[in-house]
Amino acid sequence: MRLRDLLLVALLGLGTINAHGASPSMTGVRPLGGRRGTEVDVVLSGGRLADAKEVLYYQPGIATSKLEVVNDGQVKVKLKIAPDCRLGLHDLRLRTATGISEVRTFSVGALPDAAEVEPNNDFAKPQPIAMNSTVNGVAENEDVDYYQVEAKKGERITAEIEGIRLGISLFDPYVAIMDSKRFELASSDDTALVWQDAAASVIAPADGKYIIQARESAYAGNGNCLYRLHVGNFPRPTATLPGGGKVGEQVDVTWIGDVAGVRSTKVSLPPTPDSNFGIQAQDEKGIAPYPNIFRLSPFGNVLEVEPNDSGATATPFAPPMALNGVIDKPGDVDHFFFKATKGQTFDVRVYARGLRSPLDSVLYVGNRSGGAIAGNDDSAGPDSYIRFAAPADGEFAVWIFDQLKKGGPDYAYRIEVSPVQARLDMSVASESLIRGTGNIAVSVPRGNRQAILVNASRADFGGDLTLSASGLPQGMALEADTMAANLGTYPVLFTAKADAPVAGSLATISGKPVDPKVVVPSTFSQTIELVLGQNNIPFWTRTVDTLAVAVTDEAPYSIEVVEPKVPLVRGGSMNLKIVATRKPGFTAPIAVSLPWNPPGVGSAGGIAIAEKQTEALIPINADGGAELKTWKIVVNGYSSGPTGPIMVSSQLAKLRVAGPYVGLAYQAATVEQGKELDLAINVTKNVDFAGEAKVTLYGLPNKATTETKTITKDSKDLVFHIKTDATTPAGKHANLFCQVVIVQDGEPVLHNIGTGQLRVDVPLPPKPNAPAAKPAAPAPAPPPAAPTARPLSKLEQLRLEARERAKAGK
Repeated sequence: MRLRDLLLVALLGLGTINAHGASPSMTGVRPLGGRRGTEVDVVLSGGRLADAKEVLYYQPGIATSKLEVVNDGQVKVKLKIAPDCRLGLHDLRLRTATGISEVRTFSVGALPDAAEVEPNNDFAKPQPIAMNSTVNGVAENEDVDYYQVEAKKGERITAEIEGIRLGISLFDPYVAIMDSKRFELASSDDTALVWQDAAASVIAPADGKYIIQARESAYAGNGNCLYRLHVGNFPRPTATLPGGGKVGEQVDVTWIGDVAGVRSTKVSLPPTPDSNFGIQAQDEKGIAPYPNIFRLSPFGNVLEVEPNDSGATATPFAPPMALNGVIDKPGDVDHFFFKATKGQTFDVRVYARGLRSPLDSVLYVGNRSGGAIAGNDDSAGPDSYIRFAAPADGEFAVWIFDQLKKGGPDYAYRIEVSPVQARLDMSVASESLIRGTGNIAVSVPRGNRQAILVNASRADFGGDLTLSASGLPQGMALEADTMAANLGTYPVLFTAKADAPVAGSLATISGKPVDPKVVVPSTFSQTIELVLGQNNIPFWTRTVDTLAVAVTDEAPYSIEVVEPKVPLVRGGSMNLKIVATRKPGFTAPIAVSLPWNPPGVGSAGGIAIAEKQTEALIPINADGGAELKTWKIVVNGYSSGPTGPIMVSSQLAKLRVAGPYVGLAYQAATVEQGKELDLAINVTKNVDFAGEAKVTLYGLPNKATTETKTITKDSKDLVFHIKTDATTPAGKHANLFCQVVIVQDGEPVLHNIGTGQLRVDVPLPPKPNAPAAKPAAPAPAPPPAAPTARPLSKLEQLRLEARERAKAGK
């Protein structure tokens, strides 16, 4: 098979992929992290990187001070990390002149970095490291890494390992702190706070040397089990009380679960919501390497007041409010109460696992005096949610406990009780290279277009939406039709002017109700699936709140939809014509497909504009329930560019879906094998049309034939004379349909209208020993001529003949 043919086969499988240009591939970031307040030399590796231009950072605090292309598979960058850069993971993409890479992460720490030095798998010969440092290492198969630190009696020793969080592989790390006699003082496999990663702390019982062990929990590591091991005297609380606060305010936070004891600090919260916000514990010994998740909300906090084990002792609050507490011992149940009037409706939502608490919540709302009204265990995840409508005026209780009746000092929770509020969540498809999505980013060649599908999740409101984008590069614009109320996914089109500078940015997609009386906040998010578990279920993901977009170098082709002059009718089909404009010398095949179909409309895949050709037809069809409307559709084209596969899109083209111009009602028909019959069909005109329409009958059994007929707008009936063969299959053939082609404005309006039925019978055999037929009697004299009657129509003649045959058969 020729290279171009191989390319075409590959491209034809890309019809569902979202936007990407000649996308670079960034498969590695080494080192995986660095210390804030420093400059770090980082190597980005992958493919199609020769035209690398910049790194796009989703979070503030990191800048690129130098970028050097080594070759097509490697780029060296110097990252300048601000002294106040947020600790933890930062998401980034590499932008080239022709596309945008997938998302990768870079971990920012507070400690100086060190590298693992092999061999360090002998407990008796551990690798010495400085206290308060971060080791970059790898857990190979059956590998155990030992590190040695020195500590004074009473000092806190904390070891936290980043493994799965680095987003490279399905890595389940284990960490332990041991004394020099190999006595295990603390260990951790899975810690709720840090997902599948591990964190352990201990107070040093004596002056001396302590050993930190790091490995894969089942000794089943490999070269992709990379880790960053933070070892120091820093605090590592496992929960906070409260678990969130009101935006823009200062909150008193109690840090729970640290081996050195409980402590409190004041924390200033940002003025605007941030779904990825977290706070980091810090004391005179250091700062935690990863944040505790902290909810930002528009209302204040109430802390539980013990005892509150019943409705009688419940902690009072007035909605809207966030209720915060800890299920601090097994079997503990915490109660809160509030007053409500009949008909008041509240959303009652728990944040526990969502805040990395080990609590598996069960939530109830009921009468304060006793009796549950509503309850919930898990709602779209391990946390609980109830929509509660007060059945009467009165006092109502909210109570919470662990599903397995467990408890502990860090079983913290936050319950937000608020009136029902409308919400609009915008998003694009999840990026998952393992599942074959490609890079979900927008790369628009200069003077060209690129479409992407946008999702809109409406909560507690409905209606049409207008879509817009902010933060686009110079010369780029967004085009979008109104998103109908019944749609949750819709294509939007990004365009770039021919003279737009080649540049990139992180943009926000917003939605807004068309009805000016409806005011709804709009958010945007994109999920990045970095590690998948069994059955390709996302195991470790990142969520970003902007969309990567770029203007790129020109593409060697563009495509256009030739807008149909006629509608696509229900039950009908048409061929959508796609025209390509090729630059001189560009001859490669171009795969074309619709990334989105209007409701009730289908389109064919596997279509391509052949090598050196400029046109192709995409068959599309509408079912009998297709929504009657003029839609905006778009076609994506995929082909090979100078640096790899590249995608462009057509304009937003109009496609009108209409009702059928005619209706057909089939009469039941029966025939014996080898005989002939007339199949009668009633014709109903729905829309005037000029000239004759060609009607072809399909679905006849083998060896049954008929001829094509014509009708006009005035036709009332239609008859197909059907001839059968002695071998025509007997039985009921119930899939007859007519293809009606009406030409309008020079284009066909193609209807497929069913369904009719034809029964084919086997002839009865002659009776054995039947007597010879008697000679026919002389014909009687003809009766006097009757008065001339109105001529029967063909359909009436057929009905009369059918009645006479029925009488003769009795």
